[in-house]
Amino acid sequence: MTHPRLSLNQATIKYADLSTALRVTSDAGYRSIGLWREPVQEVGLDAAAAMIRDSGLRVSSMCRGGFFTPLEGPERRRAIDDNKAAIDETAAAADAGAEGSRAVLVLVAGGLPDGSRDLISARERVGDAVAELVDHATASGVQLAIEPLHPMYASDRAVVSTLGQALDIAEQFPAEAVGVVVDTFHIWWDPDVLTQIARAGAGGRIASYQVCDWATPLPADVLLSRHYPGDGVIDFAPMTRAVLDARYTGDIEVEIFNQQIWDTDAATAAARTAAAFDTAVAPHL
Repeated sequence: MTHPRLSLNQATIKYADLSTALRVTSDAGYRSIGLWREPVQEVGLDAAAAMIRDSGLRVSSMCRGGFFTPLEGPERRRAIDDNKAAIDETAAAADAGAEGSRAVLVLVAGGLPDGSRDLISARERVGDAVAELVDHATASGVQLAIEPLHPMYASDRAVVSTLGQALDIAEQFPAEAVGVVVDTFHIWWDPDVLTQIARAGAGGRIASYQVCDWATPLPADVLLSRHYPGDGVIDFAPMTRAVLDARYTGDIEVEIFNQQIWDTDAATAAARTAAAFDTAVAPHL
């Protein structure tokens, strides 16, 4: 069996459909999986819930909602409606998961609208969108989890770049409704990261802890620059201890975007992920 708190985020085995992902994760000895909406939608929510229930796995999170930065208009309304659907999907998946599942919807803020340079206003619209969704999330028992992304993604993917910025938004709302994601890949560089993890813990805001590694040179597509824990430069000890000290008790996901890993057989990638976690992260738990 793998470490009892280890969860395999489905992005790490991107090309596996939901049935395969659940089987591979279970066969590799994991007790938990982090789901993505697209594979769930491919089979339909009812069928997906049945498959999750039959797998016996916990659900650690659902990826992803967000993309809140368009100006008011049809595109923004579509984003809000899609996030309401994502909340419903998250609630259903967590309800189908084994005991200890968490109804956590990971939110990626969105980048600058085409032609815009107004980073401050774009970030404000993220908070406005979360405010629109809070009541639906609360009624559904779902915690919205704002994930800060590395600043290299600020223009096209996430105008929220630091854990502090994510907390500035989350703290406007009840902790059970809005939290944050601590992802080592995105925030390892931040000199204030340990202070901000403590701040998140004090408010009960850590909804998910995700780990993978950073190595240079980055590929041409920087989205695909994540590595197995231990294959890069991140020191997992201080951040992991800080998350534990912040009283986070949930699963710890390994989420990797890397073409070479995606091209690997899913079972091989799942086993390699577990081995890397045992070496680089588990000793600090």
